Amino acid sequence: MHVGDSASRRRLVGARDIELFTELTGDRNPVHYDTALAARSRFGGIVVQGGVTSGLLNALVAEELPGPGSVFLNVNWNFRAPVRPGDMLTARAEVTATREDKPITTLATAITNQDGVVVLDGTAVVWRDPFVAAAPSALQEDAAGHREDQEAG
Repeated sequence: MHVGDSASRRRLVGARDIELFTELTGDRNPVHYDTALAARSRFGGIVVQGGVTSGLLNALVAEELPGPGSVFLNVNWNFRAPVRPGDMLTARAEVTATREDKPITTLATAITNQDGVVVLDGTAVVWRDPFVAAAPSALQEDAAGHREDQEAG
């Protein structure tokens, strides 16, 4: 891992993502469900939960950069613009610093929509378990195939 290394990941978000996130977390904020109320809000329409948006960075860090065995130690994310069902999001992370004494990496992170609008940006500090990083796994191989399926569909 070197300063300047980067990775990205894309996902089309939809109403089903809102439902699944609500099922998982219990987040039933009306701006995610009530079309009439959301239209009158400052957002002007239904918005996807921030956790769905930032979750793309969770997947990017866990599967690609730094990769399996990675966990967040700290995140500082700014939610810049609403994400709506039907948006195509691109998450990107770039290594800005690494520690030589520990498997810790600092990343610049951003998520943009299909129009190039930054919807989230900030930084993340990530620790990667050396044992997990060194272990080949069927899950890692399956994840590579799943990424290709996601981008195609």
